[in-house]
Amino acid sequence: MSAIDPAKVAAGLGEMEFRELASFGDGHAGVFWSEASGPSPWEMHPDCDEMLQVLEGEIEVEVLPGSGGPSVKTRVPSGSFFVVPRGDWHRQTLLVRTKEFYLTPGPSVHSTAADPRTGTAR
Repeated sequence: MSAIDPAKVAAGLGEMEFRELASFGDGHAGVFWSEASGPSPWEMHPDCDEMLQVLEGEIEVEVLPGSGGPSVKTRVPSGSFFVVPRGDWHRQTLLVRTKEFYLTPGPSVHSTAADPRTGTAR
């Protein structure tokens, strides 16, 4: 057991190289970095919330509420974190070069559908 500095770990990675730092529940804690980019594919965690912490940079997280309705976009600046509720589809856009720590204590599901709640275009 030892302390881990996710920013230092991210600094030693290649772009979009995800590094698992520790097991956490049925999932893990990890880190990555990337230059600014378009939106990621949709992701959802049926059994857990997920925490996204911006170590450096800024992201925009888009969430499709599981209860229906339009997407909600939230900017997350450096030093801040965002908790994605269990069962809500979400994706993120890196607005500038970003180092990010994530804590996902359970399994993930992915989709490239325009609206993964229905599998159809929005």
